[in-house]
Amino acid sequence: MGKRCNGRGFPITRSIIFAADVVLGLAAFGGSTSLPGQNSIANASSPFAAGTATHVTRAESQIAPGVPSVSEIPAQADIGLRQGPVPTRSSFSANWVSVGGATGYLLDVSMSNSFDSYVDGYHNLDVGNVAGRVVTGLNRGTTYYYRVRAYDAIGPGGYSDVMAATTVATTGLIIHATFDSSITSNPNAAAIEAMINRAISIDESLFSDPITIQIFFRYSTTAPDGTPLSAGTISQSDLVVYTFPWSTYINALRGDAKTSNDDLANASLPGTALSSNIKPSSANGRAVALNTPPAMFANARVGNGGPYDGIVTLNSAVPYQFTRPTSGSNFDAQRSTEHEMDEVIGFGSQVNLSDLRPQDLFSWSSAGHRNISSTGTRYFSINGGSTNIVNFSQDSSGDLGDWLSTACPQAHPYVQNAFGCAGQSSDVTATSPEGINLDVIGYDLNRVTLGNISTRGFVQTGDNVMIGGFIVEGTGPKTVILRAIGPELSAPPFNIPNALADPTLELHDGTGALIASNDNWQTTIIGGIITTNQVSAIQNSGHAPTQASESAIIATLQPGNYTAIVRGRNNAVGVALVEVYDLSPGAASILGNISTRGLVQTGNNVMIGGFIVQGAGQKTVIVRAIGPELSPPPYNIPNALADPTLELHDGTGALIAFNDNWQTTVIGGVITTNQVSAIQNSGHSPSQPSESAIIATLPPGNYTAIVRGVNNTTGVALVEVYDLQ
Repeated sequence: MGKRCNGRGFPITRSIIFAADVVLGLAAFGGSTSLPGQNSIANASSPFAAGTATHVTRAESQIAPGVPSVSEIPAQADIGLRQGPVPTRSSFSANWVSVGGATGYLLDVSMSNSFDSYVDGYHNLDVGNVAGRVVTGLNRGTTYYYRVRAYDAIGPGGYSDVMAATTVATTGLIIHATFDSSITSNPNAAAIEAMINRAISIDESLFSDPITIQIFFRYSTTAPDGTPLSAGTISQSDLVVYTFPWSTYINALRGDAKTSNDDLANASLPGTALSSNIKPSSANGRAVALNTPPAMFANARVGNGGPYDGIVTLNSAVPYQFTRPTSGSNFDAQRSTEHEMDEVIGFGSQVNLSDLRPQDLFSWSSAGHRNISSTGTRYFSINGGSTNIVNFSQDSSGDLGDWLSTACPQAHPYVQNAFGCAGQSSDVTATSPEGINLDVIGYDLNRVTLGNISTRGFVQTGDNVMIGGFIVEGTGPKTVILRAIGPELSAPPFNIPNALADPTLELHDGTGALIASNDNWQTTIIGGIITTNQVSAIQNSGHAPTQASESAIIATLQPGNYTAIVRGRNNAVGVALVEVYDLSPGAASILGNISTRGLVQTGNNVMIGGFIVQGAGQKTVIVRAIGPELSPPPYNIPNALADPTLELHDGTGALIAFNDNWQTTVIGGVITTNQVSAIQNSGHSPSQPSESAIIATLPPGNYTAIVRGVNNTTGVALVEVYDLQ
C-alpha cells in the first residue's frame, strides 16, 4: 500500500455495509433458536430483529472535501489520558522486566498475595515472549497481585517479585476487551494491549452508564471471517444492530435523559416519525434500557449466544504507532481504535435509507431545517440546528456518519473525522463532538470536572499583580462568579497579617479586551458584559464576599479563554485570593485548564492554588509550577522565579505529591512510577528543566497546589492545572 504525503497524507474513507437481520428472542418461537453449538440468549423476553453492520476504513487517493463552516466548535487541545499502563474498571496492565535468554513467560494473577487461588484463566498462562499483558474480566475497585516466571528450552525459572495493581473503583461504563491471538501472539502484544486499554480508559472515564460492552480486538490483515481485508483498508469494525419501531426507541431515549445535552437534544426531536424504525447498536440499545444483548461471534456472525457487541480490527499491514507522540509517517493506533470503538458503541448513519440510526436524529442543514440525505450541507446539532457543532461528511466514498475533514494537517483532527492524517492524534472528550454525540444518543456523560478554583498570592504592582486564567470549554455558555478577596484573609482561619486591603478585579477575554471590572462588590460597574446591577445576584449566588471592599463579578461566558487580574487600589500591595466559582454546573460547558501568575515570596506569601474535582469519578490532571519560562518573550518578566518547587495537598492538608524539576520524578503519595515520559506525552511538559510538574489521578475532593522557590528564593511564577481528560 502506498503512502501519499501531499494534500491529505493518507486519506481515510469509510463505508458501512448492513447484513440481513436475524430475529433473536425465545418468546417469539415455540422452540430454541440457537445456532448449532451456540447457547441461547437467556434474557430475551420479546422478539426483535438483530443484524450486523460492517464499518470499513480505507486509504484512497482523492481530493479533500471542502472546508467546514467557520461556525464549528474548535477542536479540543488535550490528548486524553497519560501514556503508559492505565487501569480500567475491569482490567489492568501487568508489566515486568525482561529476562535475558527467556523465550516466554508464565503469568499468575490472584486476589491474594499468597496466591492460594487464581483468577480464572490466569494460572501459568503462557503469554509468550513479551514484557506485559493486559489482564481483563476483573472486578472494579479490587487489588490484584501478579507474578511471572521466565522460561526457555530447559523449562521455567523462579517467580518474579509479587506486583500489585488496582482496578478503577468508580461505577459506570465497562468495556470488556477480549484479545484475539493475532494480538496476544504478536511480538508487540504488550504495546498493542496497553494502547487499547488507554482507549478504553478514556470512554470509561467519560460515561456513567451501568452497562458492560463486549468488544473483540484483532490485529490482522483479514476480516473476522477470514477473508482478506479489502484493498486500502486501515481498520474495520463489525457490530450488532437491532431494529426497533420509531416510538419504542424515541420513548426509551427520552426516558434516559440525564444531562443538559440530553435536555437540549430531546427538545429538538420531531413530533412525527422520520422513519418507520430506528437501528441502535446492541450497546447503544442497552444504554437506553432496551433489551439488546450481545449477539456476535468471533467470526462476525450474529446469533443467539454470541458474546460480543462488536469486533475491532486494525490492519496489521498499516504503519501504526502504539505510543504517542505519533511520528509524521505513522498512523495513531489509539485514534483508530477509539474511532472503531465509537462505531460499536453507537456511532453510524443511514441517511438515504429507510431506517435511520440514532445519530441521524440530530442532522441539520440550518436552524429549524433537518437534512437526512447525502446532498447539501449537513451538520450535527443538538439545539434544532441553531448551533453547528461539527459538519457531517457528505463524501460518498466515506462514511456519512463521520465528520467532514480537511486537508492534512487537519485543523480539527477529531477522532471521528471521515478522513485521517498520519502524524495526528486526538481523543474523545466530554466536550468533543464525539462525547456530545454519544451523550445525546443515550449514554450518560460522567461530568467529572475541575470545579471552583482559587489562587492565593502576594499582589504587588506592574508585572507583579496577580493574573488568573481559565478556559470555558464546551458547546454553550457558562455562568461564573469571580472574586478578588483581601480583607477576609486577615481574620481566622487565615490570619494573614498583610492581606490586601482593597482589591480590584478586571475580567478580560481571549483577545485581551476588558469585558468587566469591579471595585467593591456592593457597587456594580455597568459596562462590557455587565448590563444590570449585580448586587442581588451576587448575594443570591451563595458566594458574596464578607467584606464590602472586596470585589466580585458575575459573568455568563461563551467558550473561550479568559483572564482575571487582581490589583490593589491606588497601587496598594498585599496577599489576596482570586477565585472562580461555577454557577451553572449543569451547563453544556465546563471550566477547563486554569492558571495563575503572581509573585512568590516566602512564609505566608508563597503562591497557593486551589481547585476542586467534582463528579462521581476520578480526574487526571497535570499540575505545573512555571518560572524560568516567563523570562523570555512573550512574557519578558524580569524577576521570574528561577527554580520553583511544587507540592500537591489533598482536602485534609496531607502532602500527596511533590516535585522539584520535572525531569526527576519524586516517588511517593499518589506518584508510584516515573512520570517523565507521561509528562512529555501529555502535551504540557515545561520548557525548562528547573520547572516542576506532577501528573495525578484524583478522586472527587478539594486540592491545593503550593509553589515555593528553592532555598526560599522569590520571583514571579505560574501555577497551572490542566485537565488531561
